[in-house]
Amino acid sequence: MATNGMKGSAVVCVQNGYAQKGKEVNGRGHWGTKAEFILTVMGAIIGPGNIWRFPYLCYKNGGGVFFIPYILFIFTCGIPLFFLETALGQYTSQGGITCWRQICPLFQGIGYASHLIIAFSATSYIMILTWAFFYLFSSFSSDLPWASCGNYWNSDSCFDNRLNLSMKPKLNSTLPVVEFWQQRVLKISGGIEEMGGVRWELALCLLLSWIICYFCVWKGIKSTGKAAYFTATFPYVMLFILLIRGVTLPGALDGIIYYLYPDISRLSDPQVWMDAGTQIFFSYAIGLGFLTSLGSYNTYNNNCYKDCFYLCLLNSGTSIVAGFAIFSVLGFMTYEQGVDISQVAESGPGLAFIVYPRAVAMMPMPQVWSVCFFLMIILLGLDSQFVGIECVMTSLVDHFPSYLNQGYRRELLLLVICCISCMFGLLLVTEGGIYLLQLLDHHVCSGTTLLLLSFCQSISIGWVYGTDRFYDNITEMIGYRPFPFMKYCWRYITPLVCLGTFVFSIIKYTPLKFSNSYVYPLWANVLGWFFATVSLSLIPLFVLFKLFQGQGTLRQRFLSLCKPVTTLDQICPPSAPESETSVLFTELKLMHGAKKGS
Repeated sequence: MATNGMKGSAVVCVQNGYAQKGKEVNGRGHWGTKAEFILTVMGAIIGPGNIWRFPYLCYKNGGGVFFIPYILFIFTCGIPLFFLETALGQYTSQGGITCWRQICPLFQGIGYASHLIIAFSATSYIMILTWAFFYLFSSFSSDLPWASCGNYWNSDSCFDNRLNLSMKPKLNSTLPVVEFWQQRVLKISGGIEEMGGVRWELALCLLLSWIICYFCVWKGIKSTGKAAYFTATFPYVMLFILLIRGVTLPGALDGIIYYLYPDISRLSDPQVWMDAGTQIFFSYAIGLGFLTSLGSYNTYNNNCYKDCFYLCLLNSGTSIVAGFAIFSVLGFMTYEQGVDISQVAESGPGLAFIVYPRAVAMMPMPQVWSVCFFLMIILLGLDSQFVGIECVMTSLVDHFPSYLNQGYRRELLLLVICCISCMFGLLLVTEGGIYLLQLLDHHVCSGTTLLLLSFCQSISIGWVYGTDRFYDNITEMIGYRPFPFMKYCWRYITPLVCLGTFVFSIIKYTPLKFSNSYVYPLWANVLGWFFATVSLSLIPLFVLFKLFQGQGTLRQRFLSLCKPVTTLDQICPPSAPESETSVLFTELKLMHGAKKGS
């Protein structure tokens, strides 16, 4: 069934090949323009991780040498899986759950597992927006509050050498930007055992983040696509401004050299390859169902092959350019303070909320650069957040189309989901919330779970549904046969790479630490692995459930579940919005034939 809008007359294919006009229904709809799809996917895959994670990994793993394993993973895992998920959604016109029910019922649990991970990650990922809003509001002051000591949250060990760079830091001293992050923003406790009270200023920022996300998604792709015009493009304006400012600072060249200086010997370190692989899975949003849901709103003949290739290159290109913007500023910090860059280069929230604010405080007009930076972080995080929520809503509407497409039921369900997620998020804005956040991020939303999901996807398409059959489906959509390398990746290369990387991560497993000092207790690690196991266990549980539910011998049930549903090939390709005339022409031709026959 296909419709040309959110509501309209549907055309249904029947087995005799004639088109019949169906009743008035609420259809899934399509993107208003091709640009909406491109920008929304850009927003989903380009996030704060491109800004703070890739540059640090590049510096840590041999500079320019890191590009070798990184590019290898792009072409063996990144682009093939990115294309697989997008094409799957476009062909089935279904979200991340029901697409697997249609294409390969045996692996329907992949969809449920990925959506449970989205639920965990949506609750935790939005904390980036919460902190960024707090810093943004704090930037509108005559003096940046993290730039100096003497505030009520500062301790006696606070040390600021901006006025006299020759001063030596005292023993066990802390910088004002660190104390602002730990004592003012987080008011951090001693460990996960001490959750403490709710930080109500952060709770209000959390509420604001969820309100913005709700109104970006509440009208489906109509609002999501329009919001992406701003949220996906404005961060590039900010990044360009910060890049120009960064490379013109004294010491910037030294920082860029640190970023790119090649260390060939690092290629023999397996950890370098592990970091390159996990970064691809993180930044390309593979395994979460984002791409399947967004691709399902494409018109049937959209050239998703070309789109995916360019989007992947844009993602990686953004990461590389962000490295120049970030490390030029870090080079300026080393120039100003006379310290080695290893003392200021960090990854994750430490780079966004400690290192960069510290660098901003050293610039002329620091409030302007602070606002620019945190606006960029907010917008990068915002579109990734609301695309995840849109993915969940797409799957729910595909599950219950006749019920949720009536009245304002979709909007009310979205409101309930946002309210529940916001309430769970209150646990993360407590004094010990940062420990719980890292526990969820490390175990549930980590590369391990995404690797296993990607492995299952490759097996289901490459060995169960069949790569040749899927290539035929893609050829039918885009009008030509893609480069055959993709087919061999899905069948052989990608599963082996995913499995090998997963095994290596298990062998290299070390207990989780916070800031390299606090070691999580055993019960906390068990809790984290429990959450990870709950999501991944849905895949084998659904296999067993479907086998038990089927009819016939065990072999017959298994073979039946490996086949796509019979209605998959009977669905008319969704027409583009401008093709209503062709439908009208078909109906007139049928009427003329009926008159002639009578």
